[in-house]
Amino acid sequence: MRRGFEHLSLLAAAVLALSACGGTGPEAPDEASALAADERPEAQALGLSNLAPGATPATVAGVIRPGGTVGSVVQTTLAAACGTAGSEFNASASVNQIATYSWQCSSTARILAANGVPNHPVGAFPNAHNPNRITAQRIAAQYTLTPAVITKTGTPVNLPGYALNGVKLEPGTAGTCNNTGSTCNLAGGGGTWRMEALQQTAFNFGTDANNAHVQPNGQYHYHGMPEGLLSKLGGDNAMRLVGWASDGFPIYARKGHISKLDATSGLKTLVSSYRLKATPDANRPAVSLYALGTFTQDWEYVAGLGDLDECNGRTGVTPEFPAGIYHYTVTDSYPFIQRCVKGRPAV
Repeated sequence: MRRGFEHLSLLAAAVLALSACGGTGPEAPDEASALAADERPEAQALGLSNLAPGATPATVAGVIRPGGTVGSVVQTTLAAACGTAGSEFNASASVNQIATYSWQCSSTARILAANGVPNHPVGAFPNAHNPNRITAQRIAAQYTLTPAVITKTGTPVNLPGYALNGVKLEPGTAGTCNNTGSTCNLAGGGGTWRMEALQQTAFNFGTDANNAHVQPNGQYHYHGMPEGLLSKLGGDNAMRLVGWASDGFPIYARKGHISKLDATSGLKTLVSSYRLKATPDANRPAVSLYALGTFTQDWEYVAGLGDLDECNGRTGVTPEFPAGIYHYTVTDSYPFIQRCVKGRPAV
């Protein structure tokens, strides 16, 4: 059973087991076209009230138009990173075991088999704020090779996907507080105000330089930029594929082209379109206790504020997809890793 500790009265007393941790496609369409898409009788008949403009029930149902180009509804990812695999001994004191991962492609699916052990240096685990040891897991996932953008605003997900090394991407936490802030529990059950793991100072989840830590079952997982993996892949001087989302679209780290449809336009660090709310939500614990940014509810999406949409994604050219594809980006600020997906997430 997962345990936590109550903030304030018990925080200095002991460190108990932390909980397991843990929400879109092309830029948002205009409201008129979105409404027209939703009101199509065939979409309503299938219950697809969030159907994206241009998506049809036929493509959603699996009648795939192969060889997608920029702006197409359905694309194929078969040519990219099939056969990625590794077996590496990690000599970090907190690991000291072999990391294994394999991404293979069938005719329809990208298939992951891994042990969830990181293949790069990690911080000390256990540590003062995370009492768990990294242990090998049995990781298995299957993602479509023909992803399609089917929603305007995204489908919230707790598990957005996996990194190339088989380590889980999980930006959210289970930690919560009640309305007064008098009861806060890193394992959940403390209330409705959801704690963020990164870039807040009220709660310490024991994350390392990779923005990762360990769940009670021994599973190491990323809450934000997987710096060690990015370094293994060659650093952020290029647009780096770092994982696959549960809807089959690729995930990149930090960088993207200045002109998203022009591979010759150079690179920049992409920023999300989220910002802190100017006014705290009603019934939120006092800002004097917990500064804005402590809780997930402190953030709001503003279309066009940054480079990315609600799900930290955009359509553009990438090294693996020179004709362009919808893809997600891990950013240095909230939401870090996308909290939703624009395609149909794997079950």
